[in-house]
Amino acid sequence: MYISELGELWHRSRVAPDIVHLDSAAASRSSDAVIAEVTAHLWRESARGAYVAAEQTSERLDRARRDLAAMIGHQPGGIAFRESALSALRALLTYWNMPLSATVWVCPTEYGPNLDQFERRGYSVHAMPSTDGTGRVNTDALENMLQFEQPDFIHVCHIGSHSGIVQPAAKIVELAHRAGVAVVVDAAQAIGQVDCATGADIVYGTSRKWLAGPRGVGFISVRDDSLHPVEIESSEAFIAGRIGFGTAVQELQSYGLERVRRELAAIGEYTRTRLDGVGSWEVVEPVDEPSAITTLAPPPGWQDSDVAAAREALRSRGILVTCGDAWRAPLAGERSVLRISPHLDVEDTHLDDLARELLSMGW
Repeated sequence: MYISELGELWHRSRVAPDIVHLDSAAASRSSDAVIAEVTAHLWRESARGAYVAAEQTSERLDRARRDLAAMIGHQPGGIAFRESALSALRALLTYWNMPLSATVWVCPTEYGPNLDQFERRGYSVHAMPSTDGTGRVNTDALENMLQFEQPDFIHVCHIGSHSGIVQPAAKIVELAHRAGVAVVVDAAQAIGQVDCATGADIVYGTSRKWLAGPRGVGFISVRDDSLHPVEIESSEAFIAGRIGFGTAVQELQSYGLERVRRELAAIGEYTRTRLDGVGSWEVVEPVDEPSAITTLAPPPGWQDSDVAAAREALRSRGILVTCGDAWRAPLAGERSVLRISPHLDVEDTHLDDLARELLSMGW
């Protein structure tokens, strides 16, 4: 039985997987329509020439920008395509006029490779305060801090790579703007499963996760004219992938974005309830956290290498999950976890299969 009411529709729109796919936070499965659009453009490139075919896609790509901009509350003219979320961040930091030794405040759940990008440029990085033990930013404490000090910008990893905690991005933006501070939001794990119209100055993300578009496509969106998207957009383009990205966004919108978000949150709650305590694995997030990502802390005495081995053992048994290594959130000081991230087509039997395997491992 599908946990989501949209599960059957989601399932029918794509090929049946060979595995139990519980890894949408890494890469979701694209629909038949997305794959068909990507393939059709590759055929057009072969028949007409790649650059001619690209010239004939302008309307398709313009619509993709409009649809994507609507999801984040920006204007289509501010959208630039990149190869990935990390590529988008690199481009932003290259073209943005930041002072030397800029100061950036980040969430305690900040993605490790993002921190690497800041540190390579000599930025001074500080974690915003958290008080509930999950890494969620304490906005009351942040408001107080902003009265006495302002960073050059705040970077919000809306949902991290190491947990399913949803940061209060809209409230952070509100407080930062009141203090005259710009906010950049990494929406890679957020767009498609939570509301990303936060009012942030810059938003970037990727196609392949909750939007279920193709790999190799990302985006960055700038709210005002502080940056020119044409400078940021990569000229050597995977046009077929961008078309597929637009198709994936349109498909998700056809389901109703609010309904999708609601049902993904319900899937997350069901997953946490079903798996907490199984085989002494403990759910990290609050049970009602409004995301579909669940992370499991390992049984007492386990090492990080044991968690990685558990992931490989599950894969060998036909269940796809991620080992959330500690490098994904180094500021949180956490150890490795198992990350479970089903999409709309998850069935209760899939989670039963996972629970049974966790019980049988016996490490």
